[in-house]
Amino acid sequence: MRILGINAIYHDPSAALVVDGAVVAAAEEERFSRRKHGKRPVPFSAWELPELSMRWVLEAGGIRPEDVDVVAYSFDPALSKSAEDLGLHDPWDHLRTTYAEHVAGFLHSSLPGIDEGRLRYVPHHVAHAASAALASPFPTSSVLVLDGRGERASHLAGRYEDGRIEVLATQELPHSLGLLYESLTEHLGFLRSSDEYKVMALASYGQPRFLDELREIVRTTGDGGFVAPVPDWSRWAPARVDDGTWGGAHADLAASVQARLEEVLVELARWLHERTGDTALTMAGGIALNCVANSRIWRESGFEQVWVQPAAGDAGTSLGAALQVAAELGEPVRPMPGAALGREWSDDELGAWLRTAKVPFSTPDDLAGEVADVLASNGVIAWFDGRSEFGPRALGHRSLLAHPGFAENLERLNDVKGREQFRPVAPMVLQDRAAEIFSDGPIPSPYMLFVHRVDPGWVDRIPAAVHVDGTARIQTVDPAAQPRLGATLREFEQRTGLPVVINTSLNTAGRPMVDDPRDALELFGSAPVDLLVLGPHLVRRSEVFAQHGAPA
Repeated sequence: MRILGINAIYHDPSAALVVDGAVVAAAEEERFSRRKHGKRPVPFSAWELPELSMRWVLEAGGIRPEDVDVVAYSFDPALSKSAEDLGLHDPWDHLRTTYAEHVAGFLHSSLPGIDEGRLRYVPHHVAHAASAALASPFPTSSVLVLDGRGERASHLAGRYEDGRIEVLATQELPHSLGLLYESLTEHLGFLRSSDEYKVMALASYGQPRFLDELREIVRTTGDGGFVAPVPDWSRWAPARVDDGTWGGAHADLAASVQARLEEVLVELARWLHERTGDTALTMAGGIALNCVANSRIWRESGFEQVWVQPAAGDAGTSLGAALQVAAELGEPVRPMPGAALGREWSDDELGAWLRTAKVPFSTPDDLAGEVADVLASNGVIAWFDGRSEFGPRALGHRSLLAHPGFAENLERLNDVKGREQFRPVAPMVLQDRAAEIFSDGPIPSPYMLFVHRVDPGWVDRIPAAVHVDGTARIQTVDPAAQPRLGATLREFEQRTGLPVVINTSLNTAGRPMVDDPRDALELFGSAPVDLLVLGPHLVRRSEVFAQHGAPA
């Protein structure tokens, strides 16, 4: 059974391919179109399909459009209600339902040859839930979904067993923890439905001095749901203009809302655990990208294991829709093999890209040692290796790497990317060394979706990796799964005594993560990066400049 999954209705459009219950490929449209988040989540854009990513996932699977058995679409217009009935204020919201009802025609235009009768709608939050539970390594798990909104709800709590979902609770709109956080994002001067992670980072610089007041406004209801009206944020802090400064009442407001969000999520997870008694909790939805909250859920909910799908936002619903349909049709669904589900090029193809670009490069026998030398001498590395990641986290396939032992490297990487200085970078650590350095979070943690406390003895040794609150959002690296990266970390440890490097996504502010070799070369040419790793090939900035007669 060949199932094409599509997410298109809100933001982060994407496509995924599941064949005979196995995940073959998944990618976000932004990686092809080079437009951040693919599109803005407004009703007028709901008709746009992820044409480029749809075509690519089919190509990756060697499948023609006419050979697709089912198209799974992660929104069910039959469940929609009017914005007025939902308590929302958007006179154009009905366009989403209209476009979804006519998606078969749009699909046929985008992929000529596809059978329009093979379209199958999957409820938005069921697609989220399937992207977590069915993609996880657990055959049975509780599942918790929270985001901005779906057709009529903002939350789902349930349980998967033998591929079947039992829904235990939902929360209807207008109450939405995701819309609450989006509203705060906008009030704090950031881009709504895009920059919520900046609010999470800013929260660490403030004190939750408005928390008691927020507890009266945002609260659980004891039946698996909650109330979350959007308050007038200006009662605590005036609307912020994003002028590059931060702190004060704005940071305190971010800290207060973040703290209340964590408390409510823990209460919802505890309620679910009491109902199911499961040992494993799987999570998806945009709020599942809040790694600070995820760690509190892991510590305080009663679940022994918490697994978050790496593309937990709306992009992941293309994968979830395809997996859900596969399960409903009796396919033996298999866990996703990891986050590396995007495009890749062979070593020879990467070399051809470099020769076409007339860029001097080398292909050393000891790539790990040469890269470790540059890192140990405090160089910045652009790392491009293997299949690109599905989801918003750079996980050692499209990354910027640097030495964690120099505190100024945090500011340096933020300058390279052109982003705010309150933003942290993430430590990448050898899996077998993680437990001696990081605690209070699950290990292994391969998807950078939890925060951990940094051991006091290591804080001064890896200062660039430590956030202002003493935590770090770690990624554990298994050398068996990522041999080049694992070998480089081993070599770096031999030179410095540190089994850690700092990592951030390979992009500059406002642009999607680098995906293909051209993107990597463009970034290398425009940002102060010392070394580009392109698979087994190395491009040194000094040699590129020397070739053109300019000083390095």
